[in-house]
Amino acid sequence: MTRTNRLAAAGLLLALALPLGACQDTDPTLRRTGIGAAGGAAAGGLIGSLSGNFGWGALIGAGVGAAGGLLVDYHDRSNQAAYQRGVQSGQQQQQQQAPRQ
Repeated sequence: MTRTNRLAAAGLLLALALPLGACQDTDPTLRRTGIGAAGGAAAGGLIGSLSGNFGWGALIGAGVGAAGGLLVDYHDRSNQAAYQRGVQSGQQQQQQQAPRQ
């Protein structure tokens, strides 16, 4: 890896890492998608630089990472909804059994 490629990769990582600090107060879906896209772009860029096409690798990696982030968000939201349904069901059962005792 030449010096120019290493500097470009380090610059890309720094450029991607700085905006991640601003993700703390954003919508969870946007945050997960953005982090997935940034990670995918970094990984794709590194892999693409090995084949001589850094830009396409980063672009494809960002798309795959964003899709992965959306899938993770969908899964987390489904789990959270199932948990809330379980809590509500348990509370309703306790309320129905309380007058009998």
